[in-house]
Amino acid sequence: MERTEEMQVGKVSHYFSKIGVAVVEVTGGSLKAGDEVHIKGHTTDFVQKVASIQVEHENIEVAEPGQSVGIKVEEPVRANDLVYKSV
Repeated sequence: MERTEEMQVGKVSHYFSKIGVAVVEVTGGSLKAGDEVHIKGHTTDFVQKVASIQVEHENIEVAEPGQSVGIKVEEPVRANDLVYKSV
Protein backbone atom coordinates (compact mmCIF):
# COMPACT_ATOMS: atom_id res chain seq x y z
CA MET A 1 0.00 0.00 0.00
CA GLU A 2 1.38 3.38 -0.97
CA ARG A 3 1.62 6.04 1.74
CA THR A 4 0.36 9.48 0.91
CA GLU A 5 2.86 12.29 1.17
CA GLU A 6 2.53 14.46 4.26
CA MET A 7 3.48 18.03 5.01
CA GLN A 8 4.02 19.33 8.53
CA VAL A 9 1.44 22.05 9.23
CA GLY A 10 2.01 22.61 12.92
CA LYS A 11 2.72 21.30 16.36
CA VAL A 12 0.72 20.81 19.53
CA SER A 13 1.47 23.42 22.19
CA HIS A 14 -1.15 22.36 24.74
CA TYR A 15 -3.74 19.66 25.36
CA PHE A 16 -6.93 20.05 27.36
CA SER A 17 -7.65 16.47 28.44
CA LYS A 18 -11.07 17.16 30.00
CA ILE A 19 -12.50 18.46 26.72
CA GLY A 20 -10.21 16.60 24.28
CA VAL A 21 -8.91 19.72 22.55
CA ALA A 22 -5.39 20.27 21.24
CA VAL A 23 -3.95 23.75 20.78
CA VAL A 24 -2.00 23.65 17.52
CA GLU A 25 0.51 26.30 16.46
CA VAL A 26 0.17 26.43 12.68
CA THR A 27 3.69 26.70 11.24
CA GLY A 28 3.33 25.89 7.56
CA GLY A 29 0.62 25.59 4.98
CA SER A 30 -2.96 25.99 6.12
CA LEU A 31 -5.38 23.86 8.07
CA LYS A 32 -9.10 23.79 7.45
CA ALA A 33 -12.13 21.89 8.67
CA GLY A 34 -12.43 18.63 6.75
CA ASP A 35 -8.67 18.16 6.35
CA GLU A 36 -7.31 14.79 7.37
CA VAL A 37 -4.42 15.23 9.80
CA HIS A 38 -1.83 12.82 11.14
CA ILE A 39 -0.70 13.64 14.67
CA LYS A 40 2.58 12.01 15.58
CA GLY A 41 4.80 12.19 18.62
CA HIS A 42 6.66 10.19 21.23
CA THR A 43 3.56 8.19 22.25
CA THR A 44 1.06 9.57 19.74
CA ASP A 45 0.33 8.31 16.23
CA PHE A 46 -3.15 8.59 14.73
CA VAL A 47 -5.05 10.04 11.79
CA GLN A 48 -8.34 11.91 12.01
CA LYS A 49 -10.45 14.44 10.15
CA VAL A 50 -10.55 18.00 11.52
CA ALA A 51 -14.19 18.59 12.49
CA SER A 52 -13.80 22.26 13.39
CA ILE A 53 -11.14 24.85 14.15
CA GLN A 54 -11.50 27.52 16.81
CA VAL A 55 -9.65 30.67 17.79
CA GLU A 56 -10.75 32.24 21.07
CA HIS A 57 -13.92 30.05 21.09
CA GLU A 58 -14.95 31.27 17.61
CA ASN A 59 -15.14 28.82 14.69
CA ILE A 60 -12.93 29.75 11.75
CA GLU A 61 -12.74 28.20 8.28
CA VAL A 62 -8.99 28.25 7.68
CA ALA A 63 -6.01 28.47 10.04
CA GLU A 64 -2.94 30.17 8.58
CA PRO A 65 0.71 30.04 9.68
CA GLY A 66 1.32 32.02 12.85
CA GLN A 67 -2.08 31.23 14.37
CA SER A 68 -2.66 29.08 17.44
CA VAL A 69 -5.92 27.19 17.03
CA GLY A 70 -7.95 24.66 18.97
CA ILE A 71 -9.02 21.42 17.34
CA LYS A 72 -11.00 18.56 18.87
CA VAL A 73 -8.90 15.39 18.90
CA GLU A 74 -10.08 11.80 19.09
CA GLU A 75 -7.13 10.60 21.16
CA PRO A 76 -4.90 12.21 23.78
CA VAL A 77 -1.97 14.22 22.41
CA ARG A 78 1.06 15.80 24.04
CA ALA A 79 2.84 19.12 23.73
CA ASN A 80 5.35 19.06 20.85
CA ASP A 81 3.49 16.33 18.93
CA LEU A 82 3.72 17.20 15.25
CA VAL A 83 0.69 17.73 13.04
CA TYR A 84 0.87 16.64 9.39
CA LYS A 85 -1.60 17.01 6.55
CA SER A 86 -1.79 14.81 3.45
CA VAL A 87 -0.72 16.66 0.30
